[in-house]
Amino acid sequence: MNNFTAADVPNQDGKTVFITGANTGIGFEAAKELAGKGARVLLGCRNAEKGEAAIANILATYPDADTKLVMLDLSDLSSVSTAAAVVSQEPKLDVLVNNAGIMWNPKAITQDGFESQFGVNHLAHFALTGHLLPKLLATPNSRIVTVSSIGHKLGKGELFLDDIKAEKDYHPRRRYYASKLANLLFTYELDRRLRQKNVSVMAVACHPGMASTELYRYVDGFIGILLQLVVPLLKPFMNSSAQGAWPTLLAATAKDVEGGQYFGPGRRSEGAGPAQQVDSSPASKDLEKAKRLWDFSIEMTGVDPGV
Repeated sequence: MNNFTAADVPNQDGKTVFITGANTGIGFEAAKELAGKGARVLLGCRNAEKGEAAIANILATYPDADTKLVMLDLSDLSSVSTAAAVVSQEPKLDVLVNNAGIMWNPKAITQDGFESQFGVNHLAHFALTGHLLPKLLATPNSRIVTVSSIGHKLGKGELFLDDIKAEKDYHPRRRYYASKLANLLFTYELDRRLRQKNVSVMAVACHPGMASTELYRYVDGFIGILLQLVVPLLKPFMNSSAQGAWPTLLAATAKDVEGGQYFGPGRRSEGAGPAQQVDSSPASKDLEKAKRLWDFSIEMTGVDPGV
């Protein structure tokens, strides 16, 4: 699985894929590539106009692409539930890609009272996965792909579960790192539980490295200004959005993928290049922390995946 690029994506005829945050960046590029390879792609988007524009873009390249817009606001668990109900009406679901995310944004609270980065990046995807697990279990050899970040290694192993509303403290970067650590803890715990059930669904994770996407649009203040100046200078050393989607495509489609694996770029300290299997931080493999996060996520979302 080394040096995986879009050229290595196998034929996807007959597959159904649901991707969150599919109207821009890595999510869009993955949706476009999978649709071009024959998959039916459901694009989970918060903004209908942007979602329709993304579909139009895909159809301009692949006129026969099979796509559908699914309205999804990850900052509102009722929207997550509604979107899952729509997706569950599909005859099958081969791949769920938990891709959407926000990064380093000013303090905000979701509709359900959670600090927004943790709420959107982890809790909403936990709930979405739980809602869709029956459909995934009914589809042989299905996959759950959750997009984390190399940034999970930059935190101190914190999850801030005792301050989920960020009432005591809010540091944008530390909260982002916590949400991305949660993505991995969730993936590994989910895969362990699926293995214990002896089912064919697998859970895997990936990260895009340093990819040129719109994720930085949420960053304000001095750091936001700095990123606006620095990112253009770094672009020659970064993956494009299309290249940043390679780890997602590997995780979603490669035939030799196994549950619990983690994929990212293989060059420049996982910052860029073709995709391959990579390693995650020791904190992401903490079994006690994973169990606590699992139970906490059920309590916060009211969704029990049942595995």
